[in-house]
Amino acid sequence: MASAAQFVLGVDLDGVVADFARGLRPIAAEWLGVAERDLTAQISYGFPEWELDRAGGYDALHRFAVKERELFARLPPVPGAPAALRRLSAAGDIRIRIITHRLYIHWFHKEAIHQTTAWLEHHGIPYWDICFMRDKAAVGADLYLEDSPENIQALRATGHETIVVVNSTNHHLPGPRAESWEDIEAMVLERRDRWRAARPS
Repeated sequence: MASAAQFVLGVDLDGVVADFARGLRPIAAEWLGVAERDLTAQISYGFPEWELDRAGGYDALHRFAVKERELFARLPPVPGAPAALRRLSAAGDIRIRIITHRLYIHWFHKEAIHQTTAWLEHHGIPYWDICFMRDKAAVGADLYLEDSPENIQALRATGHETIVVVNSTNHHLPGPRAESWEDIEAMVLERRDRWRAARPS
């Protein structure tokens, strides 16, 4: 449990810290038997633009990517994310809590967790807690970083302050919105400062 003297930052992984779409794209091209350039980078949630139904759908691709290509261990980080998280962690009163719904494949949880923790360590990403769960609102945090439209709407509907990490899937959602990790870092520190000011002296 976090100390009362810590500001808890709930951080999604895919699309926020790990560049999921960029990492999945070459694997999807292999799966579909097409050139990577033929798969648009301007995707919407679930990748319908890639026409995955012609090769078994998204679930089949996801299973192949994680089990056979170690997707979670090989994703590129979003530019600026690891260094920004190290700086936020070094602030001393920010507790980074990773919250991700990666237990998507039945009977493959051990490998998904291993790939995830190995990736975090490989990229030097600090965190105190890691939660593998779909209902992110059930995990306590003072502020959430999220890119999934469904998750953002669910978090906000239950009163959880959430920064939209901007990508092509969530352009329709209102702010606060962050276009880069430079933006995210400034917004988190501003929100942490408001949290400090509101605490009893």
